[in-house]
Amino acid sequence: MRDFKIVLRSALIVFVSALLGSYLLTLLISSSGWELIGNSQLYMGCLLFSVVMTVIITLALLCKSLKALILVIIFSFLYIPMIMLVIYSFNSSRLVTVWADFSVKWYFELVNNEALLKAVGLSLFIASAAATLATILGTLASYAVIRFRRFRGSNLFSFMTTAPLVMPDVITGLALLLLFVAMGQTLGYPQDRGAITIWMAHVTFCTAYVTVVISARLRELDKSIEEAALDLGANPLKVFFVITLPMIIPALVSGWLLAFTLSLDDLVIASFVAGPGATTLPMLIFSKVRLGVDPQINALATIILLIVGIIGFISWLMMRRAERRRTKEMRMR
Repeated sequence: MRDFKIVLRSALIVFVSALLGSYLLTLLISSSGWELIGNSQLYMGCLLFSVVMTVIITLALLCKSLKALILVIIFSFLYIPMIMLVIYSFNSSRLVTVWADFSVKWYFELVNNEALLKAVGLSLFIASAAATLATILGTLASYAVIRFRRFRGSNLFSFMTTAPLVMPDVITGLALLLLFVAMGQTLGYPQDRGAITIWMAHVTFCTAYVTVVISARLRELDKSIEEAALDLGANPLKVFFVITLPMIIPALVSGWLLAFTLSLDDLVIASFVAGPGATTLPMLIFSKVRLGVDPQINALATIILLIVGIIGFISWLMMRRAERRRTKEMRMR
């Protein structure tokens, strides 16, 4: 009886929250704005949505499967758009919103699209190079913040390394554009904006993300192992490469993958610092979307999802094995 009262109370809270939330959200995001207050269809739609959500959550509570429901909702929210993209990549119609027949012709036409393949190659090259340099710089920055003793300006240095995380992309792109223009006028380099300026810009903001990931890992490490090696006569450089670096490899891999993804996905900053001869994949897709989504984009996105999924799964397995090995070694000690 007590559980039934809790379920009813929870259902009432869900119903009221869903009703008010959906109503206010519709008013805020609608182009009509507050003119919809007197619209009866809006009330009926919000009421129907609230009833459906309440019924689903109430049944999950009664069946004691709320965790499964939460997992289904989260995974549906994250992956249903990707699943739809993969499905429509096999659509024979040129209109991506209209399903005709099952076909793989867009994958074959993708091979002959030189502009698209060139943009993919440039994006992959810039992302790999930017992630590699960002990982190196992020490792050095995080090691200086976590392992070095307090030095003058350490708090300011720690703040400045993570400041790009909260900086709007528009501000970052504009600032880098002005920097490259000033460098070209005073130093003569870079003379033209292109792949090199995109790479430098991506390194700038990716380093902050890598620093955060590796700093979190360094804080968890036991300093006694490094201190014991120093007491036994090893110099700090040898301690870093022999002891510290192998222990933070999972963080290095995670930071590299994060930087690679951020660089591959960037559109705003690349649009500011790119020249006429350098077009990344997000820039090309954005320009094509204005005229209508090309079905070849769906095919390319499906291939990228497959490759990224395989790489991510392999990296997860490697990091999991490394973590288990490290945990086993720590228990043996």
